Amino acid sequence: MALSGLKSNLDESDSDEEPEFLQYKVVILGDGTVGKTSLCMCLNEAEFQVRYKQTIGLDFFVKRLELPGNIHIALQIWDIGGQSIGSKMLSTYIYGANAVVFVYDITNYQSFINLEEWLQVVKKTFEGIDLPYMCLIGNKTDLFHMQAVKLDKHNTFADRNGLYSYLVSAKTGDQVYNSFFRIAADLSGVVLSAADIECAQKVIKAEIVTYANSEEQQPKITTVNTAPPPTAPTTPHVTLPPAPAQREKKKKKCTIF
Repeated sequence: MALSGLKSNLDESDSDEEPEFLQYKVVILGDGTVGKTSLCMCLNEAEFQVRYKQTIGLDFFVKRLELPGNIHIALQIWDIGGQSIGSKMLSTYIYGANAVVFVYDITNYQSFINLEEWLQVVKKTFEGIDLPYMCLIGNKTDLFHMQAVKLDKHNTFADRNGLYSYLVSAKTGDQVYNSFFRIAADLSGVVLSAADIECAQKVIKAEIVTYANSEEQQPKITTVNTAPPPTAPTTPHVTLPPAPAQREKKKKKCTIF
């Protein structure tokens, strides 16, 4: 009797310390080429694919995260192909989602405009019931010098539609893990401290670009930029040779020295 009672107490003690396991369905929506699949692969620490291969239909990914308080999260990520916007199956893919992530390319203004259509599909799918958690992700911040969508437009769209928002780069990994870490925390009701968010930051490996010797590059630059085409007409003040008298005078000076 004493042993069985001891075992019962141990079981109760173990159950108090067991981690909590939660699973959520996360749907990724947006036009083709905005980087949805690259985001998913980056989140799973796969190598960035330079060559683009469009997702047909949908792909599945699972990302496991551990939140403060010994809470283990499994994000079941549904990567919906960009061409699915007109598909009858789209509502089926979206239905039952705990979170919907709208992704656009910051260098492609049309991909941002088209988010309104994706948003309307989600609202129609959840008509009459509570909308899922929704957030906005602007991808390709590594191409910020080519930015076509200004930050104020990003923020206005997010505020108007009640979306959480992030700017990330699937190529470098900047803010990718952090954004999904926050999504998981919001879904599970975990309040993150500044220290928790800082710990979630991943180290970004920057590419080191090396250039050839400038002396070696100079002839190529001169040839490409300054040499006229063989058949191109020339202007007198550029190509006219010096007068013969001047040339002879120079030669005499050279012979004296």
